[in-house]
Order: sequence, then structure tokens, then C-alpha cells
Amino acid sequence: QLQVVESGAGLVQPGGSLRLACAASGSFFSINAMGWYRQAPGKQRELIASITRAGSTNYADSVKGRFTISRDNAKNTVYLQMDSLKPEDTAVYYCYAAVRRMIASTPRDYWGQGTQVTVSS
Repeated sequence: QLQVVESGAGLVQPGGSLRLACAASGSFFSINAMGWYRQAPGKQRELIASITRAGSTNYADSVKGRFTISRDNAKNTVYLQMDSLKPEDTAVYYCYAAVRRMIASTPRDYWGQGTQVTVSS
């Protein structure tokens, strides 16, 4: 069974930092892209950062310059370093991994359960 599990939830003051981690485990051939979405109360889920297996990254304008995505392919883990946090960053953060279960299969997205980040004084 394949699992994607996030960690690093927390409450932080404006201007502070937080680091999220997301690990995929189970039986699979490889992981292609990994990334992070977030969903604030009353808003749609938005893609904020993604990274390819080779390390190419993309960011939403709302987090560019403040958040950094990275990954460790040996550990099947993706990280999100969040600096200069603002109250508007408060949301549930979801990790995804585009997983190829077998060598000939099409990659499919697997999601974590979500982790709460609250930015408040």
C-alpha cells in the first residue's frame, strides 16, 4: 500500500519560519513530480510549489521568494521551507507525489492527508 504522509504542522508568528516534510512509502517504481498545494478557509485549493525528479522548481507568485521546495529522491521525500510567513499563508497544506507504480504504468497523483499551518500573533 502506498502512503504519502506530511509532517511539520504548527503555529508560527508573522515573519517566522516553518518547514514541512512529506514522505512517500510503499511499493512503487518511481516518483516523478512532487509538490505542495494549500487550501485556506473558504478558498479553492491552489498549487504553490512543485519540483521535478531532476530538481526543476515552480512557484506560485504568492510564495515566490519566501518559500523553497526541495526533495531527497533517496528518501522519497519533499520539503517546503517557508520563511517570512504572513497571516494569509494560514491554510491546510497538502503534499502530492506523481507515482509510477510499475515501469510501464502511467504516473498517478497520490495525496497526503493535509497539515495545518497557522500564522498568527
